[in-house]
Amino acid sequence: MSCPAVLPVKETFFISHGSPTLSIDESLPARTFLKSFKERFMINQKPNSILVISAHWETSEPTVNSIRGRQDTIHDFYGFPKSMYQLKYPAPGSPELAKRVKDVLMASGFPIVHEDKNRGLDHGAWVPLMLMYPEADIPVCQLSVQPNRDGTYHYNLGKALASLKDEGVLIIGSGSATHNLRALGPSKNVSSWALEFDNWLKDALLSGRHQDVNNYDMKAPHAKVAHPWPEHIYPLHVALGAAGEGVNGELIHHSWDLGALSYASYRFPSLNRSS
Repeated sequence: MSCPAVLPVKETFFISHGSPTLSIDESLPARTFLKSFKERFMINQKPNSILVISAHWETSEPTVNSIRGRQDTIHDFYGFPKSMYQLKYPAPGSPELAKRVKDVLMASGFPIVHEDKNRGLDHGAWVPLMLMYPEADIPVCQLSVQPNRDGTYHYNLGKALASLKDEGVLIIGSGSATHNLRALGPSKNVSSWALEFDNWLKDALLSGRHQDVNNYDMKAPHAKVAHPWPEHIYPLHVALGAAGEGVNGELIHHSWDLGALSYASYRFPSLNRSS
């Protein structure tokens, strides 16, 4: 019996996963967006596997989880409704993809890449995936971010991973366009600093200004307020790098919550490459 042909995945994505309550709160517009993801962007194509770069896995060196069999669902949040801690997303792992991630990164000049054979999926991965692919039947790997490094480093991490798209791997950066938990509140009005940063980021991505995005901390207004720590924006750099130089982003969802939390999410269609 012949194996089905592997279809290349022609785009990468950055998903702002916002609050963990996205897993249960039907009032959040981002839920509707994520539930429609397959029909809007992956119609008639099922990825061979999924690689998620999650803001909620921070390590000093690149690390990929390598799980054989169904993965644990990590409830890495506190003080939320009990029903959230009962949610499971038992997607299979993929030691094969984990090895490919390690190999392509090391071949591209990242000297140390670790494999973690115990860690399951944190909420930066399973919350959006349970809405995007609720069947949990696609193998998933997670890749960590390195908060001690910069945007360019993570962009280059993405460039090294780009070839995986030709192997049918869907690359998703899961973070947040703005992420200052101390600034969140019940206000219906969005903070001016959040609006200005979010609009700058949108303009830079839609205009293909990759270097500006890589240096957002020096270029963007209110960068340190929007991201007091960088772990939630670095998945964006990986997704952008994996798309390729010169790619213009497409804003595919936008909504706000808690006065300063942007759910802006982006698609990065790969440029056609000559054969």
